[in-house]
Amino acid sequence: MIIISHRGYWNEYCPKNSIKSFERSFELGFGTETDFRDHCGSLVISHDPPGMESLLADYMLRALAKKDPSLILAANIKADGLQNLIKQSFETHGIENYFLFDMSVPDAVMSLRVGLRVFTRQSDLEPEPNFYREAAGVWMDAFFDDKWLIPETIERHLDAGKQVCLVSPELHGRPHLNFWERLAASTIHSHPSLLLCSDIPEEAQSYFNL
Repeated sequence: MIIISHRGYWNEYCPKNSIKSFERSFELGFGTETDFRDHCGSLVISHDPPGMESLLADYMLRALAKKDPSLILAANIKADGLQNLIKQSFETHGIENYFLFDMSVPDAVMSLRVGLRVFTRQSDLEPEPNFYREAAGVWMDAFFDDKWLIPETIERHLDAGKQVCLVSPELHGRPHLNFWERLAASTIHSHPSLLLCSDIPEEAQSYFNL
């Protein structure tokens, strides 16, 4: 299993989605998940509607390319029509280990058509993933309850040749240890195509002995 940070590896000294949080994540060997939008014709990092203060994506991508471009980047797409900006920016910085997710279904289809790597999503609200055959992987999220997210469900996707990225419960403000215990009790946590997105990546790395 590969651990990635959520919006960088942030703390009280470096906020989420800040260049410091990304640099900290990459320095410690963690890829990251982050939010992409456009603002005034530029690709920016912003979970909420962007403004002049939004971080230009080029700064984060440059930091990733400089430290280790092989670290995985999970691109949470918050606006439609970013395909050309994403493709150009990723190619400029040599970012090849990435996936796009969370966009609308029509926007995902457009991303697939231009050759971008896209994950579908399965959650407690979306039991059947869209465009499953075309997707490179599955983003597995539990907004309210993760009891359905059992190793057997995850394994079906892995056996189908998909990468799988799990959302750790602390991202939704819930305790994470019960979920981690279920993963650790199975052999699935050692699968090389499994990822875990966490707010506490060092703790997760230590817990799973990675």
